Amino acid sequence: MSEVVQIVDSLEFKLGSLFKKLALLEQDNLNLKTELETAAKLLQQQGSALNTLQQQYQSLKIANSLLGSNENKRDTKLKINSLIREIDHCIAQLAYEP
Repeated sequence: MSEVVQIVDSLEFKLGSLFKKLALLEQDNLNLKTELETAAKLLQQQGSALNTLQQQYQSLKIANSLLGSNENKRDTKLKINSLIREIDHCIAQLAYEP
C-alpha cells in the first residue's frame, strides 16, 4: 500500500510541476504575442514612413528637374505629359456631357 501512496505522491508532484510549467509557458506565449503585435505596429509605421519618404523623394526629383537640373529630365517630361493627358481626358469628358 505504501508503494501506491508513493506513486500517487510522485504523480501529484509531477502534475504540480507540469501545471507550473504550463502557467509559465502560457505567460511566455502572452508576452510573445504582445511583442509580436508591437513589432507589427512598428513595421506598419515604418512602412508608412518609407512610402512618405519615397513620395517626397520623387517630388524632389521632379522639382529639381524643373529647376534646371539635367538629371531626371526624362522622368519629369513623362510626368508632365501624363498630367496633360489626364487633363485632356477630363476636358473631353466634360465637353461630352449633355
